[in-house]
Amino acid sequence: MLILKSARPLHWGSLSLPVWGLSRDWSGAEIPSPLMFSLACDSDRLWFVAAGKSPTKIHPLARPGGFLAELWRYDCAELFIADPQSGRYVEFNLAANGAWWSGEFVAPRQRAEEIDIAFPEVATFAELAPDGGWMSAMSLPLDLLRSRLNWGVTSRINVTFIIGSPAQQFLSAARLPGEIPDFHQPAHFPDFQFHELKD
Repeated sequence: MLILKSARPLHWGSLSLPVWGLSRDWSGAEIPSPLMFSLACDSDRLWFVAAGKSPTKIHPLARPGGFLAELWRYDCAELFIADPQSGRYVEFNLAANGAWWSGEFVAPRQRAEEIDIAFPEVATFAELAPDGGWMSAMSLPLDLLRSRLNWGVTSRINVTFIIGSPAQQFLSAARLPGEIPDFHQPAHFPDFQFHELKD
């Protein structure tokens, strides 16, 4: 997994990043329209960008930029960041309209807190096109990732998507084991490498 590294601060209005595409679901079936994502960071923040060219089914209670649990019951992009030393990981959900959710886990599917507590200082952005295309982004503070997850070169990361609600399809950037979709496998999340962005 690559994370693009920028020497300059990144801003939503001027983001110009290469993207990676996912075109097959968990079972290997091709999806109608590929989904795209990018990961980038500057000195202060990690950016997760997700996009699609087809309409998406957003949670009916999701509001742009709002924090909402159970976004995964509808279409969304997901970012997982794990600390292999402690076994802790964080899941971030991002809807096409910029609604989001976060959950911290001490082990697979074992929440650190039973109640929903928003990860601090998260910013989200979104653009919805008339033809159904969309792009959304989430910006996360690196200092908090360092303090909570020991963020650094040993971190592991994965990007996933849920689409086609209510007949959901599940996509993962990393190949995860099992016939039944299960994104909560931090031991199988890949390492990442930084790639310097050229001006």
